[in-house]
Formats: sequence, C-alpha cells, structure tokens
Amino acid sequence: MSRPLHLDPQRFLPADPQVRSIAARLFGAVEALPIVSPHGHTDPRWFSGNEPFDDAVSLLLWPDHYLLRMLMSQGVTLESLGLPPADAPDAAPVATDRRAIWRLFAEHYRVFRATPSRLWLDHVFATVFGLEVRLTPETADHYFDTINAALATREYLPRALYERFGIEVLATTEGALDTLEHHTALAKSGWKGRIITTFRPDDVVDPDRADFVANVLRLGELAHEDTSSWRGYLAALANRRAFFRTLGATATDHGHPTARTADLSPHKAQALFERVLAAKQQPGDAEVFRAQMLTEMAQMSCDDGMVMQLHAGAWRNHNEILFNRFGRDRGGDFPTRTDFTAALKPLLDRFGSRRDFLLILFTLDESTYSRELAPLAGHYPCLKLGPPWWFHDAPEAMLRFRRQSTESAGFYNTVGFNDDTRAFFSIPARHDLARRIDCAYLAELVATHRLDEDEAAEVAVELAYRLAKSAYRL
Repeated sequence: MSRPLHLDPQRFLPADPQVRSIAARLFGAVEALPIVSPHGHTDPRWFSGNEPFDDAVSLLLWPDHYLLRMLMSQGVTLESLGLPPADAPDAAPVATDRRAIWRLFAEHYRVFRATPSRLWLDHVFATVFGLEVRLTPETADHYFDTINAALATREYLPRALYERFGIEVLATTEGALDTLEHHTALAKSGWKGRIITTFRPDDVVDPDRADFVANVLRLGELAHEDTSSWRGYLAALANRRAFFRTLGATATDHGHPTARTADLSPHKAQALFERVLAAKQQPGDAEVFRAQMLTEMAQMSCDDGMVMQLHAGAWRNHNEILFNRFGRDRGGDFPTRTDFTAALKPLLDRFGSRRDFLLILFTLDESTYSRELAPLAGHYPCLKLGPPWWFHDAPEAMLRFRRQSTESAGFYNTVGFNDDTRAFFSIPARHDLARRIDCAYLAELVATHRLDEDEAAEVAVELAYRLAKSAYRL
C-alpha cells in the first residue's frame, strides 16, 4: 500500500512550540529569497545546450556519490546500477535497463532514512516533480514514468528550472586546463541567467597526480608560456586566472589533502619545481610543493582580487580498488584529521592582515571548528569560514557548526551557505534545509535571550543571501 509523501511546513524547526514559532517567523522572511550558489559542481553544458535531461537514473542516481557510497555499503555493485568499470568494461555484466536500475534503487531507498540524501530527494520528488507517495518498490515504476515524462517537457529544461528555482547566480567549477567553451557559449547566448565559472588548479599543482607533468606542459600551451621554468609556470597560472575572470569567475578553489602552506625563497621554490617536473621528487616534496602553491595563489588573489577557497582534509580515492576500476567521484573519499593553526601560519604571516585578500576555509574535521577555525577567523581579517561541507551538510552537523563557531567567530566571519553540489535538482532542497537550520539556531538564541528577534531576523537574511554575495564579490 502506498504511503503519502508529506513535507511538513515546519520540518527541521525546534520541537519546543515556543521556539518553533520564533523559528517559523524567521524562516518565513527568508524562505523565498533568491538562491545565491557561489560554489558548486553542476555541468555548464546543461545550460549552454539547454537540452532535456535523459531520465531519472542518469539525472538523480549516477552523478550522486552520496547515493553510490551508501548503496555500495549495502552490497549493491556499481555494475548493477549501470556503471561500467573502466579497467575491464567487459569483465562483468553491466545493467542497461534503466527502469530495472531505478527499481533496484527503490528497493534500497529505506537505507537512506534520516540521511540528508533522503531529505533532499524527498524535497525534489515532492516540490519539483509533484509526487505525492513515497518511493518504495511498489511505487518505483510510477516514479520512473512521472519523472521521465516531466523531463521531456519544456518546463524541465535546464534554463527553465534555473529560473523556477529562483537562482540569482550559479558558479560551476572547472580545472585550469578547461577551455570553458560552454561558458563562452552561454555568454554569447543572450540568456539572462548568470552562470559563472570558478578556477580550480588542482590538476596542475599536485605532483602526486599521474598526469601532473603532462598537465603542466598543456598549461604552457594554453597560456603561451614556457612552463618548464618556475617563472613561466607562475605566469601561465596568472594567465589562466585572467581567462577565467573574463567568463565571470570571482573565486578560486583548492582541494588539498591538508591545509599546509609554505613560504619558500624564489631559489628554493624553483629548485623544488624542477625536481617535481623532472619526476625526481624527494620524500615530502609533493606536499611542500602544494603548500607553496597555496601561498603563490594567495599572492595572485591579492593581485587580481579573486576570492580563494580551501577545501582541506579529504582522503580522496581511499578505496583504491574502486578508484582503479571506476575512477573518481564514486563515493570512496573520507574525512581526515586536519591542522589549520600551524599549517596556515606561513601564508598568514604574509597575508593575514591584508584586506584585499579573502581566504574561505572548509573542513571535514569538525573538531577544528571551536579549537582552530573559529578563533582564526575571529582574528585574521583575511579569513572567513565556509559552511559545513560534504559529510557535514546535514541538519545536526549544521547546528554543530553554528554552536561551535559562533561564540568565537560570530556570524559575520562566515559566508552564509553554498551547496557545493553536482546535483542541480537538489539545490533548492539544500538551501531550504540550510535556511531552516539557521533559523532554528537563531530562534534558540532569541528564546534564551541571547539575541533580540529583530536582530535574529536581520542575521537570517544575511546568512541566507547577503553574506554569500558579499564574500564571493557577486
């Protein structure tokens, strides 16, 4: 028997009736604010081509590593979900019937109970596709047919959904070698939607990558610089940053294993670059090189005004078998302990007090919120805290972030919310959740007389809209 899919209007708000009423008033004032999505990983070709999305499986299941990792934990193979291994594509049968794949997903949907994936997907199912019953094995075909039928209509084309979702600006993320052809096409299209790029140079600053040397040479070709020299390499990176800015970029992003920074002399930096480029690295060279490059990128941000983001503390591709068979972004990444106070000191010694430089910090190590990150952001003018990221963009984790960071960093040393998602359809759901959780926290402050309600109402708007626009210079 089908059970109704119901989104309670006061979901995620405090259970106490008095506090909930305060939170509901605060949320009512921010619920319909435009969405500012200053950092994420949606595909710009969706908006440049404006072609229909294929079907429920390729849209909602395959790109979502949150879903894949949980399904794998239950023994579901990626082959059974229709994803072929790259190392031996003919070694095992790969499912091709997308209706059958969706049915398999529906059979396991129960394992997502109380996870953010379930919260986001139910929001998408109910508000975007108008589904009124829960996803179960019995309703799987109804879901598959309803979603696919909707995707075939003009109302579900990417640009129409951008406008329907109330998005004011959406940033994608591209590597340093990307030619940005889809952003170029968008700029020429005449469409009024604002899709901008973000410069992510990990592919040309990480010597641990197997393709590092080839990428550095390609960087030189694109920038018309000699990247066999340290000076030419830095010039090429500055050139690419300038190119990204012509297509709207206001920020850079750096996904490093640690937050370590370095401040080497030009002579030592050149010698280090020559070693990593010649594949004659000494132990520790790769980490020192990445550390130096964060400081170099900080200097470039002072020069060109781009906001710098650091996402540190992910052990990427921890599951080597999965990575070797299926590649990146399949759910095999994990949080690690991360040091910030000592790691950032070389960079902060140079740029910490500058007001023309902004570094937004993200972590997967929650223990650093009150011990390191909030005190650092509450002191250095150049630092602000990004919202809970990846494993922590969930109700309890969002509350922990506010409770652990606010007393030292306040609200105005944070940057509001960004969804950091590949899942375009989940963007409204993620912003809705963040706004509700922030309003719940603010209501607690009002109820315990730590903040007046008029101030809480102002902060709610800042967190939902204004801080992101200001921090990312949008």
